[in-house]
Amino acid sequence: MNDKQAPTTEVVEQDLNEILRIRRDKLSKLIEEGKNPFEVTKFDKTHSSAQIIDGYVDHAEDEQYEPQIVSVAGRMTSRRIMGKASFCHILDGEGTVQLYVKRDEVGEEAYSEFKTWDIGDIIGGTGEVFRTHMGEISVKLREIKLLSKSLLPLPEKFHGLKDIETRYRQRYVDLIANPEVKRTFIIRSKLMKSIREYLDNRGYLEVETPILNTIAGGANARPFITHHNTLDIDMYMRIATELHLKRLIVGGFEKVYEIGRQFRNEGMDLKHNPEFTTIELYEAYTDFNGMMEIVEGMFKYCADTVLGMRKLPYGDVTIDLDKWEKLTMIQAVNKYVGVDFTNMTDEQAVAAAERKGIELAAGKRTWGHALYECFDELVEKELIQPTFIYDYPVEVSPLAKKKPTDNRLTERFEFFINASEMGNAFSELNDPIDQYERFMAQARAKAQGDDEAQMLDDDFVTALEYGMPPTGGLGIGIDRMVMLYTDCQSIRDVLLFPTMKPLSK
Repeated sequence: MNDKQAPTTEVVEQDLNEILRIRRDKLSKLIEEGKNPFEVTKFDKTHSSAQIIDGYVDHAEDEQYEPQIVSVAGRMTSRRIMGKASFCHILDGEGTVQLYVKRDEVGEEAYSEFKTWDIGDIIGGTGEVFRTHMGEISVKLREIKLLSKSLLPLPEKFHGLKDIETRYRQRYVDLIANPEVKRTFIIRSKLMKSIREYLDNRGYLEVETPILNTIAGGANARPFITHHNTLDIDMYMRIATELHLKRLIVGGFEKVYEIGRQFRNEGMDLKHNPEFTTIELYEAYTDFNGMMEIVEGMFKYCADTVLGMRKLPYGDVTIDLDKWEKLTMIQAVNKYVGVDFTNMTDEQAVAAAERKGIELAAGKRTWGHALYECFDELVEKELIQPTFIYDYPVEVSPLAKKKPTDNRLTERFEFFINASEMGNAFSELNDPIDQYERFMAQARAKAQGDDEAQMLDDDFVTALEYGMPPTGGLGIGIDRMVMLYTDCQSIRDVLLFPTMKPLSK
């Protein structure tokens, strides 16, 4: 047998069980001695690791200087015991700092207890800031205390933990093992704040709309279904906030937005998670051109305020937020596929699409579907730098106004960055008769088996009958925006707790 052979699962499990037993025995001993760490209710922490390191001033030559006294707390991630003195590092919310623990300073009893503590324990201490002979800014402790016991060991070689399953399923371990991951979620939080600032400064009002609905509307998607026991009715987790927000435009609010979770019972991949975050905003008396200005301005503002730059590294490319291209869908297909759909009939368009390898279902053999499918399958992957694609076919835009000069098209755009759709916008349909007819077309599609088609929302049609002003509307995927700003290639990397298949399945 090779002496270097990896330990079997059984041996690893035995080792883990022994570690668990030892840690629980330590806890039991502490409890017997009246030192239960879980009974500690607070610790007066005065400084973070970053504040200590950033604020350190060397007064080695100043005989009058009195060392700064600080109280710090965090998770012990390393330790070197050296007889009567030891060093350890603790991890807090802003980084790590070294602690110097000397028996003559903290007392023999406290020092003996410290030597029995485990990596992963939460500890706190008070002492003076100094620089070691090796040049590391540290805290020489006068007092030390166990604040919480870690009963589970950190993963083997937890520094730089790479196992994807562990990282996503146990984000708390990921954050301990990979403190740099925090940066992604700090940027996410700053992005949300920056988006709000950008819109609030333009007179928008943030609102909240229902998550549970009796109708799943506002987008073409398969909803999650739940049941309301008191009302004894099925309800749907919202798939979009659009129809409620436009009701508010009818009611007299002229600029509204909502940042919130949406839920779609669909597949999972690098760009999709069943629950995700969007922002939707609506502004009266403007159109989709006004929404283009909002998009470009928002992305630049967020880049300036959060990152301090507009050229964003993303994978193997650099995204330049100062350069936005604008193409109609017809222009984009002609540019990248070499087919001009401008004057084609339905039959010609379907034939042209099929020559390019596009398969169209029986109910979708129209000019609009042929154009859209060519774009979706053959063009989107080419759109690396920021690009607006506008003038979408009416068949795939049930909530957008028709283009006055061509009723086959709508005043709608989507914008793409690094071959990914980032957002969607319309000149909103405010004709209740037209809206009702499009809802009915969607209902017929649903009856024919399209489980992503929209439901008829009679109340929304009623709202439009009271009159909605010309309105521009916009939806942006926040998670994909965070991916761009943090150079993350998977949506799971920007969700603290992504949806995961249960281990029992």
